[in-house]
Amino acid sequence: MRPEPRRRPTARQRALLADLEALFLAEGFAAFTLDDLAGRLRCSKSTLYALAPSKEQLAVKVVTQFFRGAAERIEERIAGIDDARKLIGEYLAGVAEHLNRASPSFMRDLAEFGPAREAYQLNSRFAATRLRQFIDRGVADGVFRDVHARLVAEMTGLIIEGIQTGVLGRRTDVSDAEAFTALGELLLGGLNK
Repeated sequence: MRPEPRRRPTARQRALLADLEALFLAEGFAAFTLDDLAGRLRCSKSTLYALAPSKEQLAVKVVTQFFRGAAERIEERIAGIDDARKLIGEYLAGVAEHLNRASPSFMRDLAEFGPAREAYQLNSRFAATRLRQFIDRGVADGVFRDVHARLVAEMTGLIIEGIQTGVLGRRTDVSDAEAFTALGELLLGGLNK
């Protein structure tokens, strides 16, 4: 038996998801009930249930949408850039720019709600992989010092994990966006010839 094909969201559903994303980024999501959300969005609870079967699943859907959209826009931002230094700089600037949209409430809710946190972790792993590719490319192209590219990439992945888990933010009192900006400065300063 074939699984049912997934239906694409309607224009109204896409608009509601965009409104939910803006609301969650500004205010977080944990404190809201479905009644609160329906009131704020001027829709019925059944309209929200059509998006996801529970508030928790709705939060995961919106968080996933935020990170997926950010990743797509960052990839568009770096399309056509050949210089590894510029790739790293633009890539991490894009990450910081998108995370700057997220309020402390959103980031706290994200850290405290496992299923939503998993979306951030997945996105962070993807970012670490992309940065590894950029470092390898820079070494191969001769624009970066001949460093142990795999080791630097792995250390970068650990830093990203520290940012994503909130460890670095708690220890240094900086936002994730500020941490990604500093990571870009660290990488480019340490890799450039």
